[in-house]
Amino acid sequence: MAWIILTVAGVLEIVWAYAMKLSDGFTKLGPTLVTFVAMFFSFGLLALAMKSLPLGTAYTVWTGIGAVGAFVVGIVVLGEAASAMRIAAAVLIVAGLVLMKLSSPA
Repeated sequence: MAWIILTVAGVLEIVWAYAMKLSDGFTKLGPTLVTFVAMFFSFGLLALAMKSLPLGTAYTVWTGIGAVGAFVVGIVVLGEAASAMRIAAAVLIVAGLVLMKLSSPA
C-alpha cells in the first residue's frame, strides 16, 4: 500500500509543478491554488508512505516520479525540446527508480 501512496504523491508532484508553471509566478489565482493544494497532498502522502518505506527510497522515488513526469509534461503539453541527451537523462532516472524499488525491503 505504501508504494501506491508514494506513486500518488509523485503524480501530485507533477500536478503541482505543472500548475506552478501555469501560475505565471503565482500571479494567476486558479493555478496558484492548484499548486498549493497539490503540494499539500503530495507532501502529506509522502509522509504517510515514509511510515513504512525507508527515507532514502521514498524521497528518491517521489522526486524521480515528479522529475520525469514534469519532463514528459514539458515535452508533450508545453512543447519543450526532446533531445536525445534529455531523453537519455530521463531514462537513467527511471532506471534509478526501478533499482530503488527492487532494493527496498518494504
